[in-house]
Amino acid sequence: MSSPSIPLPHPHPNAPVTLTEQKPNPMGYAFTPGPEPVLVTGGTGFLGRRLVERLLAQGRSVVVLGRTPAPDLEQRGVRFVRASLDDAVAVRAACRGIGTVFHVAAKVGVWGRYDDFFRANVLGTRALLAGCREHGVPRFVHTSTPSVVFNGQNLAGADESLPLTTACPSPYPLTKAIAEREVLAAHSAELSTVALRPHLIWGVGDPHLVPRILARARAGRLRIVGNGQNRMDMVHVENAVDAHLAAEAALAHAHPVSDTRLGAMAQENHALGKKRAAGGQAYFITNDEPVVLWDWINGLLTALGEPPITQCVSLKAASAVGALCEAAWRVLPLKGEPPMTRFIAAELAKDHWFSIAAARRDLGYAPRISMAAGTAELVLSLRSKTRLTD
Repeated sequence: MSSPSIPLPHPHPNAPVTLTEQKPNPMGYAFTPGPEPVLVTGGTGFLGRRLVERLLAQGRSVVVLGRTPAPDLEQRGVRFVRASLDDAVAVRAACRGIGTVFHVAAKVGVWGRYDDFFRANVLGTRALLAGCREHGVPRFVHTSTPSVVFNGQNLAGADESLPLTTACPSPYPLTKAIAEREVLAAHSAELSTVALRPHLIWGVGDPHLVPRILARARAGRLRIVGNGQNRMDMVHVENAVDAHLAAEAALAHAHPVSDTRLGAMAQENHALGKKRAAGGQAYFITNDEPVVLWDWINGLLTALGEPPITQCVSLKAASAVGALCEAAWRVLPLKGEPPMTRFIAAELAKDHWFSIAAARRDLGYAPRISMAAGTAELVLSLRSKTRLTD
């Protein structure tokens, strides 16, 4: 398999990458938010913190609900509510006086007790929705995941017409699917809701996707699963933030008469008759640049001076190993996640790329940071960290 080099947008490998040089993002709606603060659950995580940073840059008042305090954010005026998603009383109370809830927090992972995922992902979402109704919050933007439509098949150019999964060998997609269904069902004239499905969020500062790939590759524990030609969608973290803000603006546009807290520009958009029914809908969010997964991984490894992955294992063999690992982790007191599961095998071997036509149409979403520019910035950041640790 080829190991393509990753193009750098500047002639010198150590030159800074300015992401704002990329194509602009034509946001769908003009939106002037009111004085009410926004609530961001999971505001100290990768996506959540980037969203909080953007909101602060806009001069907005932000409340973060999470388990781990962030003194640096509090010093910048963020009000921190220390609570877990399964603390229904604290979660509902956190919605008081809020204009928009961005529900980013979730229990993620490919392995664990179903009940633990259900408490965080389903009961936590229910508590937030109840708090919104109780305190009159007008907008709810829910961070979902494309894995809610997992069906074990290749997903090539899939759109939102796919049904939500009810039979996935992982509790994360199952519980996120339940939560998404309830969020969309909660949409009403009083509470506008929307669900976003960002796929494989990455970028500088990513603590999950790329570090895990690099760790496994450097330990000699990464193998190509399947024929290595499967295509995958990803989304740069800044594009994911753009999508969340675009979704909020679209919801604000939906009910300008009943929601007196809307800004004047949002009401003007409504008067112009621009009808985009985003409320009660789910949207895939990607870079809209599907890549051959293993080419991208090997290109990243090569750019970092690491050997490419060449050893392969069939999907059938990986699935069998995954089933055995799941059985062992289920009956033995083993810590952490299994090195392979049936869900991981399918994710690594099959196509997973999606149409974002609906998000473009209804939200005005357009990826602003390209795969090439984002990857180049990531490579430079990782090279810099490597030099500092050498």
